[in-house]
Amino acid sequence: MERYWNEEIETMSREDMKKLQDERLVKQVRHVYDNVKYYRDLMDEKGVKPEDIKSTDDLCKLPFLSKSDLRDAYPYGLLAKPLSECVRIQSTSGTTGRRVVAFYTQNDIDLWEDCCARAITAAGGTNEDVCQVCYGYGLFTGGPGLNGGSHKVGCLTLPMSSGNTERQITFMRDLGSTILCCTPSYAAYIGETLHDMGFTTDDIKLKAGIFGAEPWTEEMRRSIEKSLGIKAYDIYGLTETSGPGVSFECSEQTGMHINEDHFIPEIINPDTGEVLPDGEVGELVFTSITKEAFPLLRYRTRDLCVLSRKKCSCGRTLIKMSKPKGRSDDMMIIRGVNVFPSQIETVLIEQGYSPNYLIEVDRVNNSDTLDVSVEMNPDQLSDKVKDMQQQERDLAAAIRLMIGISPKVHLVTPKSITRSEGKAVRVIDKRKLHD
Repeated sequence: MERYWNEEIETMSREDMKKLQDERLVKQVRHVYDNVKYYRDLMDEKGVKPEDIKSTDDLCKLPFLSKSDLRDAYPYGLLAKPLSECVRIQSTSGTTGRRVVAFYTQNDIDLWEDCCARAITAAGGTNEDVCQVCYGYGLFTGGPGLNGGSHKVGCLTLPMSSGNTERQITFMRDLGSTILCCTPSYAAYIGETLHDMGFTTDDIKLKAGIFGAEPWTEEMRRSIEKSLGIKAYDIYGLTETSGPGVSFECSEQTGMHINEDHFIPEIINPDTGEVLPDGEVGELVFTSITKEAFPLLRYRTRDLCVLSRKKCSCGRTLIKMSKPKGRSDDMMIIRGVNVFPSQIETVLIEQGYSPNYLIEVDRVNNSDTLDVSVEMNPDQLSDKVKDMQQQERDLAAAIRLMIGISPKVHLVTPKSITRSEGKAVRVIDKRKLHD
């Protein structure tokens, strides 16, 4: 039987949810207009006043915000509450330009942790569980968000952060961890290390994993589920909107339910800004309708996905978003072709290779090059150079079928690609370094 953290909200009728969103949006727009000069200027420039927004049907009248706005307004330009009412900041893990800093009142933190509690409950978590949180702590939202959600549910919480993988496994075994929270790439690494230490899934008690913060494919999900003996659930969020828990998977696993009482989603054409109907692929946009300190209206996430209101077997009525198909700013244009790293990962896992790979894009003599280094599994190693070359050619052909251009494939020995204990670095675009 499906369990809910907040059944009234999670199973609310469409009409009641729309009414709740309308009320909260009208109030939020007034709050932002009165307290955030940066956004007020954007609204004035567009000729929009708070009284023009009477319901969610009027969302399209509001201007968009993008990450560049957040950087321009750094650090306090989008703050909507006095600093004396703020109790925490969190920050993105970005490595270019100014970091994005988000502010939280105590109420903001309570609501965020509530969203994470919904995700843990949807993955089967109760106060009988031991929840091992291996997301990074500190400024990164992953650790603090799932930590707070785990406390709300009443789980015994292991605030491990990432790294020191053998110690992670020791605690996992000694304390009987049943739920694992981390990035999918780190979950894969934990599974690999578990087996390298001579253990099997019989030696641990994990039943579920809640993985997010980076793109991952269905193929990688199945690989992790097999190596750890668990059911793997997706979770989605952004520092800019609070952190993980904006949306989460239920037992049906056909998309992530968005916590619509806090975040209104839209899908837009990334080039024109036009709002697209449910079922069409486009860029995901969020409006935070309960955030007090750092409320973003119509924030462009750059994530490409689909929204669906199809009835879910779990009983939740919250709209679903598909697993992001990539980011509009992660998309590589190579020789004029749109390529997403996730497409290449899908081929690798389908062909029986490990999910440890590195994509390098460069430009030689004015022509783009695409090199894919892929770790082999021990059983794929061969002493014969001819065999290895044939494997590389076969894999290159399979990738070409998927993306439409030919890569140069390099099969490398197991464990030769650096492991990540946070967000995995999968792509190095040397063209950007040269520019």
